[in-house]
Amino acid sequence: MSLASALAAVPVNVDFPGLGIQNLPVNRVAFEVFHIPVYWYGLLIASSIILSLLLAMRHADRFGLKADDVMDVFIFIIPAMIISARAYYVIFNWGYYSQDWMRVFNTREGGMAFYGGVIGALLTAIIVLRVKKINIALFVDFLIVYVPLAQAIGRWGNFFNQEAFGINTKLPWGMISQSTTTYLLSVPGTDPFLPVHPTFFYEFVANLVIFIVLIQIRRNRQFDYQVFLSYLLTYGVVRFFVEGIRTDALMLGQTTIRVSQVLSAVMVVASAVLLLVLSLRTAKKRRLAKTESSDFVEISKPDSNG
Repeated sequence: MSLASALAAVPVNVDFPGLGIQNLPVNRVAFEVFHIPVYWYGLLIASSIILSLLLAMRHADRFGLKADDVMDVFIFIIPAMIISARAYYVIFNWGYYSQDWMRVFNTREGGMAFYGGVIGALLTAIIVLRVKKINIALFVDFLIVYVPLAQAIGRWGNFFNQEAFGINTKLPWGMISQSTTTYLLSVPGTDPFLPVHPTFFYEFVANLVIFIVLIQIRRNRQFDYQVFLSYLLTYGVVRFFVEGIRTDALMLGQTTIRVSQVLSAVMVVASAVLLLVLSLRTAKKRRLAKTESSDFVEISKPDSNG
């Protein structure tokens, strides 16, 4: 094991003072295989992808899809998701990575952006679905349900890494550790020795709620992209507020504008408008169909005076 890996394997003591939890040992490394460390972050991400795949394959036939098609799409979107998540992070941290190109490939130091992964996975899925001539709207509405579930599981990786936390808080579930203290020493306007928002947990809970809500929407799907747009709306709201209190947000250039907040705001507005338009259009079609049906019944009635 290298020196860096050995240091990463040293447990960090995490405290939740308001909950009476002290010196909770948290280790980034889950276990070792032939002296090679397996990190909790990677293990959780892999587990979330496998669970999502198994659930999607199990329920595919209920929505007129094939389990084999689900597997084919996953084979392509998994590498695309990883590459695009890394590329997104590198692009918005170009000042750091441009100094040494080898840093781009050193993913063990962190640096994966969720939004980048979703964008890459979505574009890749669309290409695969077009090639296989599968209904894109139906498949996207079916599969998007499992994204917040995977997110909820993956966010615990941030806890084990002691990263992606928020600003100081006096709430009883505030968290503090050597990692939060060290990081906040370079963050103006914060107190390194006070607890911080465990934003990973906020997203964990929120994503579980979104997952449950999307299952219900998918079950009663009224029009194309309803489930997909509902995800963009609900997660966009959650991420907008969570991003506002995080201390490691990616900024737009040299500004103080948070990239993920901008993207979240765009997602919320665009998805809300589209949901409204599509909902009204669907309701109008149903009214017209009902009217035409009623007219047909009237015409078909026998003439009593005949």
